[in-house]
Amino acid sequence: MSSPTARGHDILDTSHAGPAALRGSALRGGGYVLGILLTLASAPLLIRHLGVADFGRYVTVVSLVTLVTGLTEGGLTAIALREWATQHGETRARLMRNLLGIRLSITAIGVVLAVAFAVAAGYREALVVGTVLVGVGFLLQAVANLLMVALQGELRFGWVTAIELGRQVVTVALIVGLVVAGAALVPFFAIFIAAGVVGLAMTVWLVGARMPLRPRWDMSEAWPLIRDSVPYAAAVAANIVYFRIAIIIMSLIATAKQTGYFATSFRVVEVLVAVPALAVGAAFPILARSAANDRARFGHAVRRIFEIALIAGVWIALVIELAAPTIMQILAGDEGEPAVAVLRIQGIALVATFVAVAAAYPLLSLRRHRALLLANGVALVASAGLTFAFVPLWEARGAALAAVLAEVCLAVVQTAVLVRSSPDARPSFGAIPVVVLAAAAGAAPLAIPGLHPGARAVLGTALYFAIIALGRKFPPELRHALMRRPASA
Repeated sequence: MSSPTARGHDILDTSHAGPAALRGSALRGGGYVLGILLTLASAPLLIRHLGVADFGRYVTVVSLVTLVTGLTEGGLTAIALREWATQHGETRARLMRNLLGIRLSITAIGVVLAVAFAVAAGYREALVVGTVLVGVGFLLQAVANLLMVALQGELRFGWVTAIELGRQVVTVALIVGLVVAGAALVPFFAIFIAAGVVGLAMTVWLVGARMPLRPRWDMSEAWPLIRDSVPYAAAVAANIVYFRIAIIIMSLIATAKQTGYFATSFRVVEVLVAVPALAVGAAFPILARSAANDRARFGHAVRRIFEIALIAGVWIALVIELAAPTIMQILAGDEGEPAVAVLRIQGIALVATFVAVAAAYPLLSLRRHRALLLANGVALVASAGLTFAFVPLWEARGAALAAVLAEVCLAVVQTAVLVRSSPDARPSFGAIPVVVLAAAAGAAPLAIPGLHPGARAVLGTALYFAIIALGRKFPPELRHALMRRPASA
């Protein structure tokens, strides 16, 4: 039997890569959903134990560190995965060591900035200590995420999912334990360190000798990569800002109630918007490898990814349309009923999100960093301008419509640039008529009076995929990947 290293080294160049990536998409998507369920199970315990005030402080600290470390992450993990897939031998090892050094340095700077902000903002001592603890936990997680590049580059997404779920399980178990023990606020921040240690330990054990574990700070080797990647880092930062700018503007120009309706809808979309990146990102190592040495294969992969992204995006948007009343009832009770219409509008944006992500990874594979920056800059301007224009007219619904149109701008610009950059990777939109017909059939349960929204979602899903199958647009690679038993995690 071949070693994991040999098997991982070869798989990106074989016919097994596509099915492995598709299985990886399913695994990571399923793991993400399970992680959300674990979080939802522990959240009520945490809220009731800490109380509204301390829970608000807890969320404030976590949000601060998440924002700062997210901005300083700069897409470095994606860059590392691309380089892992395209480099070999000693060149790859030196590059990974330098990227590990950069990751440690930049994340540490981000943590220091977060702590400095907490002090400058006059946070009480417990919150400053909490910022330090959460920051250290995020630093451990950032290192583990970079080391996991070796697993993702070998398409071993079962283990990637296991690590991510392991962190979640540790987090939930410790929350429950501290609640039972009657702990104060600060120990809950230390949970992030414990989860980070577990995730890092699992990762180091799995990557073994395949990923160098000693960081390197050789700027003569690292600087060309950093300089080339600055536009991509700026694009990532613009994406983080543009996605959240609508709610910031709402807080300035709309009533608290209308802002609350949009915020409730936004929270649902914010959770789901990670799904396209997980699903499409599983194929990124294949895209990076083929973009470097096999453009015909690259073009075929892009066309399939677009087709699958379109089908998946429309399906998720359809489920939101059908199940929106139940989702809002669970989140906000009867007070959330006006947010149902807001969610139904904003849910449409997920179709564009899938398409945008399907274009973003090929562009990153082609090193079109400036194009990604341009697209996210256009989306940022569109989101801000349209939100200012629509909110006075239609309040929360106007903000939702602005979010949809901004996401469409992002998808259109990135797709257009991809076609111009690589004509052989022109996306295939031949599935659109069948997908539109399937969406119309899937929406039919809305016309059935008295049917529970959950039942509507189940029936609509069955009708949607039945039309996709009858129209012969269900990707054969996906069917084969799901039916084929994987050889290894």
